[in-house]
Amino acid sequence: MDNNNMLALEERIVTVLKTVYDPEIPVDVYNLGLIYDVDCGADGTIVITMTLTAPNCPMADFILEDIQQKISALDGVKSVEVKLVFEPEWDKDMMSEEAKLELGLL
Repeated sequence: MDNNNMLALEERIVTVLKTVYDPEIPVDVYNLGLIYDVDCGADGTIVITMTLTAPNCPMADFILEDIQQKISALDGVKSVEVKLVFEPEWDKDMMSEEAKLELGLL
């Protein structure tokens, strides 16, 4: 996969991530700042490094499965690994301005 195709795939992945929500929060995981990295390999392997708003989030399995399924369905994706990390710890400053506005934090 050439650089242009990899960039286009990364853009499609970000678009899809903006459709994944924690059912308890009305903001997508991307704008919440939960996505730390999206690594697109030339062979179509995708590694997404992310966190949760809290380590004991009751919706963790739902969120991870939603990401896995939606990204796997994209053309050009051979495999998806979602790495869940808790360092650095998430805080509200990681949210986009749009997310802060939606949650009334601005």
